[in-house]
Amino acid sequence: MLPGTLEMLILQTLRRGALHGYAIARYIQQTAGEVLQVEEGSLYPALQRLLREEWVAAEWGMSATNRRVRTYKLTANGRKQLVREVSGFERLLQGISRVMRPDES
Repeated sequence: MLPGTLEMLILQTLRRGALHGYAIARYIQQTAGEVLQVEEGSLYPALQRLLREEWVAAEWGMSATNRRVRTYKLTANGRKQLVREVSGFERLLQGISRVMRPDES
């Protein structure tokens, strides 16, 4: 993935509501048609970065299987950042598309 893409995908996923880490990774994987794999070694450092930036908030709770889990939710600052991230990502995709198909511009 391009730098920052995982954080953008996490923020987008959390628009649906508070989720724990495994549920975030699973949602991204399923929604992407199994094309994107989010490994724990990437997911949890990304969540920590988002917490530091105050784009997400976290709290401890219980899962459906009665296990203690940390759930993450999108903050107001996170919603604003998501808009910026999506805008930048769309510009990047347009630029890549122009290079890959120069005759269609």
